[in-house]
Amino acid sequence: MSVRLDHTIVHSRDNRESADFLAHILGLEAGAQAGPFVPLEVGGVTLDFASIPAESIVMQHYAFLVSEDVFTAAFARIREGRVPYFADPHMKQPGEINHHDGGRGVYFLDPSGHGMELITRRYGSGG
Repeated sequence: MSVRLDHTIVHSRDNRESADFLAHILGLEAGAQAGPFVPLEVGGVTLDFASIPAESIVMQHYAFLVSEDVFTAAFARIREGRVPYFADPHMKQPGEINHHDGGRGVYFLDPSGHGMELITRRYGSGG
């Protein structure tokens, strides 16, 4: 049997807000609430957003490998929504994107403070 990640839980201050935020950026649609979770399927993996007290949330990093077309559309939505974005994970290059390995990449925070990353090329892939 092969191994594949099926789902993971994303702690959120407001599960609907966080799921809808990421769904909007990626051009996807979050699912209906199922118990304590609001699901968002991304590339065959379900992100189950769960509301927990804000003081209990530990920042996580989620990186999404996307096509050039998806990146272009997502980046337009980031800019239209005035979501602060950065070229680096340490947020030292605000208002910029990166071009690592000949692709494009951008970092931004979701409503619960998780670090989100969109890249069009895997790191180390050359270019």
